Amino acid sequence: MTDAASDTRFRKSTTREALLQPMLAHAAFDGWTADSFRAACTDAGIDEGQARLACPRGELDMLVHWSRRLDEAVLDAVKAANLAEMKIRERVRFGVTARLEALSGHEEAARRARARLMLPDAAADGPQLLWATADTIWRAIGDTSTDVNFYSKRTILSGVFGTTLAAWLNESDAAKPEARAFLDRRIQNVMDFEKTKAQLTKMTADLPDLAGLLGKLRYGPGPRV
Repeated sequence: MTDAASDTRFRKSTTREALLQPMLAHAAFDGWTADSFRAACTDAGIDEGQARLACPRGELDMLVHWSRRLDEAVLDAVKAANLAEMKIRERVRFGVTARLEALSGHEEAARRARARLMLPDAAADGPQLLWATADTIWRAIGDTSTDVNFYSKRTILSGVFGTTLAAWLNESDAAKPEARAFLDRRIQNVMDFEKTKAQLTKMTADLPDLAGLLGKLRYGPGPRV
């Protein structure tokens, strides 16, 4: 990366950081809107034109930036903890909980963020951010898979995190006992699925390749000899 590109990237990151707290404050009351973005620019003392260079999509780019910062909080939490003695389900629970607890003080902004991500112009952002969070959690807790499990783990955890986030934000109790119990149940469901999948794989290890057989059926038995 050239010095000019590095400088541009640094200036964009600095601008987003300066806008983040004002943006969260306005988003909590007025949602993630263009008006909130302009108000955040005013509060941060940043010209809107300059802010648009760092955030061409305005509030949406700020929402993405916030999500990435929350993902980084997972990495920090894992570094500060000792996960070596934890079972895999405990590590997953720790990672998901760390990500949820990073929302502390900004729950209303998070509720408004979920609503914003349901609008048509953000249709791709929601799934991408969920995937990024799931990927961050798995990597942080030591996942090194590179085969199909890499994708299945992240797909499943995206669903676990998304549903638990909804439960977390809907619960008024600051300790979140119901949401934490919900998370435990979802993780147990995942563990049960993985156990069943492993048993099925073992049971079918000596059977013919089903995909290969289906392929032959699709294209016929081949030429007669």
